[in-house]
This record gives sequence, C-alpha cells and structure tokens, in this order.
Amino acid sequence: MTELLVKLFIKNSEDTSNPKIRGAYAALAGIVGILCNVILFIGKLVMGILSGSVAIIADAFNNISDAGSSVIGLIGFRLASRPVDKEHPLGHGRLEYVTGFIVDVLIILVGFELFTESVSKILSPATPTFSNITLIILSASIAVKLWLFFFFRRMAGSINSAPLRASSLDSLTDSLATALVLVSAVVSRYTELAIDGYVGIVVAAFILYTGIRAAKETIDLLLGSPPDPEFVESIYKFSESYTHVIGIHDVMVHDYGVGRLIVSFHAEVPSNSDINVAHEEVDRMERDLNEKFGCIVTIHLDPIVIDDPEVNLLRELCESSAKEVDPTFSIHDFRMTKGDSRINLIFDLLIPTDAKISSHEAEAAVSGKITEKRPECSCVIKVEHPFV
Repeated sequence: MTELLVKLFIKNSEDTSNPKIRGAYAALAGIVGILCNVILFIGKLVMGILSGSVAIIADAFNNISDAGSSVIGLIGFRLASRPVDKEHPLGHGRLEYVTGFIVDVLIILVGFELFTESVSKILSPATPTFSNITLIILSASIAVKLWLFFFFRRMAGSINSAPLRASSLDSLTDSLATALVLVSAVVSRYTELAIDGYVGIVVAAFILYTGIRAAKETIDLLLGSPPDPEFVESIYKFSESYTHVIGIHDVMVHDYGVGRLIVSFHAEVPSNSDINVAHEEVDRMERDLNEKFGCIVTIHLDPIVIDDPEVNLLRELCESSAKEVDPTFSIHDFRMTKGDSRINLIFDLLIPTDAKISSHEAEAAVSGKITEKRPECSCVIKVEHPFV
C-alpha cells in the first residue's frame, strides 16, 4: 500500500535530495496521518462515550493529538523548505526540528491530561459496558496504527526526517496502548473487574514515554548531536583518493536541517608541494565532496614536513608519548623549531571528551613523557576535543 501511494502521488520519488520531493513525501505522510487519526478519533470517541470508558476516550484523544501533530509537521516541512534569505543565509532547515519539538510537547501534555483523568477514574470506579462493535473498532484501530507505523517508518527513511521517525514510534506505541484498551474491554465485558482506570494510566504512560523520548531526540538535534559515524568514516575514506592529501583531522559537521550539512576539516599536504597544485586539489576535493554527499565543504590546508628524518623522529616520539599516557590520545599539526640549545615541539593533542584526566593534566603528562626522553625538547601543546 505504501509503495502504491508513493507511486501515485509523488513523481520522481527517488530524487529525495530535492526539497520539492521531500515536501511531497511530507505532505503525503501528513495527509494520510490526519485522515487515519481523525477517523479513529471519531470512532473511539463515540464508543468511549457510549460505553463510559475513560481508557477508550483517552485513546481517542491520543489519536486526535496525532492528527494535530501531522498538521504541525506539514507546516514545519513547508517552513523548512523555504530558500535561504538575507536573515537566514543557512536556510530554514532547523524549523523542521522546531515543529517536531512542538509535536513532542503536545504529546506529553495529552499524556499528562489522560493520566490525571485515569487517576480520577480509579478513585471513582465505574464498570463500563462494551458492545461487539466497540471490540471491532478497537481491533481495527490496532491494525491501522500498525500500518501507520510501517508507513511513517518508510517515509522517514526515504527523506531522513526526525518528525516522521517520531510519528512512526508514536504509531507503534499507540497500537500497543490500544491493544491494552482492547484487553480491558474484554475483561470488563466478561468479568466484574473495574480495570478501566488502570489501563488508562498505562495508556497515558505509553504516551508520556513516547513524547519524552521524541523530545529528547529533537532537542539533541537542535543543540547539535554527533553526526552519523558512517558519514564521518566515509569522509575519511573519500580523502584517501587524493594524491597530495596525507591525512585529514579536525573534522566538524554542522547540521542546519536535512539537506543542509556544512563540513569543515584540515587537510595535511607535504610542505614541499607546489602550493598552487595542492590548493587546486583541495578545491577539487571540496567540489567532489559536495557532489557526492550534498554538503557544503570548507577545507583548511596544513603543510606537513615529511622528508626531514629528525622531524619525523620527533613526531613519532610525540605520538608514542601521547599513546603511553592514554591509547586514545593522538596528535596532529606537528611542527618543530630549532634553536641553539632548545628544540620546540609544537602540536595539537586530541583527547576524548570523556577522558579520565583534564586537558591541563593531559598536556602536562604528555609533555613530561617527551622531556623525560629528550630533555633538550620543549613542548608547546594545544589540547583539543573531537567534534565528531
């Protein structure tokens, strides 16, 4: 069914890097979500009122909140796809995350309200009455929500959308919550147990969990979460094909919304290279990365001495000393200046953000290891943390 809908309503559906195609995916997902959830809301609300079940009414309002989420998601995609302007030179892509967060907050508020209603039902219990039609509607709702889970997951994967991934998870928890309501309805119909309020609390807990989890993921995106490790690794692998590039470091990835990644890093080139040739290759590298990964790339050129035996020996000394302090430590941007009696070793020391020692302690430890082996050397170390 999903593939059929995509084929019918989205032309050139494979071109998911195109903002218009992304918008078409979002529109299709939003409209389908709104229609399904409105229908489920009406059916459950009527059955909930007729049966007097707070659990079914809670489940109904969960569906209408999902419909509202789809409306907000549609608006977010529309705003995020707007082109760059003077006030927003990096585009409006993060508006997709902002609207996703609004959806998450609405889900949390609905969950809290349903939780309080369910507590009231427990304090003032009343056994609801369920007909066969109620049981059929609840069963159909589970099937619809499971289909929406796979539908939203497929659409989210196609355009790498955080809000649609949140909608997918929400649909899955909704199907589980409705399954609990169905169990409650069956138990209430064939026994005298008043478990409707307790099931309502469980449904509300599902809703709260989904909203809080999705909100955390969206906040991480807004604050700046680490990029996909596979994407970073592909950048490193891609750089190996360029003749004059010895290696890269200080890789940074800035996410300004889907399709708006900005990547920067330092590229090491032999210091005896023709600067024009090296610069031309780095320029080509920027263009190639943009074409392959669809990101904006800025590369800083770092000249590295590779044909001086003494420089190479001291670089290896610094690298091994850093590893002795902590195997996760590494160095880059190594330079050496030689005076009459002292040799200055200048380099950046890269340590993990969760290192067991502070930056100052790491600097002192590595410097101490080096001067212990080569007393004539003086270290000028800049401690850094990775951004990827």
